[in-house]
Amino acid sequence: MRDSNISILGCGWLGLPLAISLISDNFNLKGSTRSPKKNTVLAQHGISPFCIDISNKEHTLSDFLNSKTLICALPTKDIEAYKRLISSVEKSTIENVLFISATSVYAPHPNPITEEFPTTNSDLAIIEQLFLKNQKFNTTILRFGGLIGPDRNPGNFFKKGRMIKAPNSPVNLIHRDDCIRIIHQIIQQNCWNTVLNACTDTHPSKREFYGKMTSMTHQAPAQFEDDSESPIKIISNKKIKEKLHYSFKFKELMHLSLSCFESDTP
Repeated sequence: MRDSNISILGCGWLGLPLAISLISDNFNLKGSTRSPKKNTVLAQHGISPFCIDISNKEHTLSDFLNSKTLICALPTKDIEAYKRLISSVEKSTIENVLFISATSVYAPHPNPITEEFPTTNSDLAIIEQLFLKNQKFNTTILRFGGLIGPDRNPGNFFKKGRMIKAPNSPVNLIHRDDCIRIIHQIIQQNCWNTVLNACTDTHPSKREFYGKMTSMTHQAPAQFEDDSESPIKIISNKKIKEKLHYSFKFKELMHLSLSCFESDTP
């Protein structure tokens, strides 16, 4: 078994299957949830369970952070909570931090958006900088496009007549399988102290993509707000493909089938 221990902060829709995948690759895993009821699920998969809410000042992290690598896969954007987390990481054995972020930190732009583009002044971008500026551990920021995959069928995103705004804007999405495979490669290749964008190779318009996905899932036809502005935002994945020598499993969004979204809840 490898001597690298990994702690995953947030074993939810992405974090739990990621933990299970890393265990199958012979890593020792610690995982956190905010619900004590989910600890049993983690333990059943060989994950050492911890009940942690980083917004709760009473929760201690020392045992959870007794690892080499920390993966932050939380939806929260609580800046103060992350400041406390970083302070705890500084006092721990953690050497590497992988912070799961999102391409929402970029504003629209007519040119393909690379990692060198400036970010907005959003809470998420501020949290990224808290990690990147810290010199006591290595940090890689992984910015995912919109997440799709098991139990997240984009054909179900606009039920009950919900209008789709900006119908001519391109989509920037990534399947969970690719998310997990990319994280494996970052760890295996020791790809630290960098920022990486991650989304599929193709960027059809919302009209094309959600129109097809809605039809494929036998929903009512997608409704588009045609008079809304459609800003251009295309995320470049060139760096991640070159740096990790990575080839996406799901490259063509318009070629996705229903089987790509079938539930695989552990």
